[in-house]
Amino acid sequence: MFDGFQEFDIDTSGARIHGRRGGDGPPVLLLHGIPETHLMWHRVAPRLAEHFTVVATDLRGWGDGGTPPSTADHEPYGMRAIARDQVEVMRRLGHDRFHLVGHDRGARCAYRLALDEPDVVTRLAVLDVVPIGDVYNRADKAFSLSYWVWSFLAAPAPVPERFIDAAPAALVDFMLDTWPEVTDAFPPEVRAAYVRQFSDPATVHAICEEFRAAATLDHQQDEADRGNRRIACPVLFLWSQRGQVAKLYDDPLAIWREWADDVRGAPVPVGHFIPEEAPDETTRQLLGFLT
Repeated sequence: MFDGFQEFDIDTSGARIHGRRGGDGPPVLLLHGIPETHLMWHRVAPRLAEHFTVVATDLRGWGDGGTPPSTADHEPYGMRAIARDQVEVMRRLGHDRFHLVGHDRGARCAYRLALDEPDVVTRLAVLDVVPIGDVYNRADKAFSLSYWVWSFLAAPAPVPERFIDAAPAALVDFMLDTWPEVTDAFPPEVRAAYVRQFSDPATVHAICEEFRAAATLDHQQDEADRGNRRIACPVLFLWSQRGQVAKLYDDPLAIWREWADDVRGAPVPVGHFIPEEAPDETTRQLLGFLT
């Protein structure tokens, strides 16, 4: 797994970030979703590394990264702060500008980074999300029942933390067993790594703080940018044809076209975990977009 990649730990101004780097060529940063770590890219990153310098990291608070203290307003776990980590990591690795690919939570970090740092992101790929502002503005009964994890994790501390700490595998197994269409997408060692991070109380608190920030700071920042700032670089949007994005939004591609001028995309006939369920199609789409 990740043959030819080197592991690293880099201290940013806000947190320690763990990741892997491999390949040679234009830089590409890969960001993971929930309940994953950078390991989610293990079937895609080595093939991209044949053409690019590939960096895959754990977001602040996830995996083997740092879990800095939070604040009453959850700012340390807002996507703006999390995105700053990634810019600092890439600069430490010698990359002032780079392509950016994010899935789920990583996609939310990615588009926030592209809005805040338009001179840094050269191309942006977002997988199976719409912007946080649109999520909350369009939320209804269907959203509340299908995306209950959002409300659960954003509930006031320490309620969700205590439930997860009591049975960490329960939440992870629910996501990995019910969100995908491809049931064998997660090798045992990868699934174990995802469960292991949810067995760390500090990581669980950090993840909950991220969802609390999404409902407050991230939503507010999206609304402040709506109609005032647009993503400057080309955007690729891939979404699960059988997942919740397709069920909740009649035309999710049109939502992203409200945020950028150059947007292309397509549904992928799998569940939520597109890079792990459909690594060949994910790689094909990314190579076509990034090269």
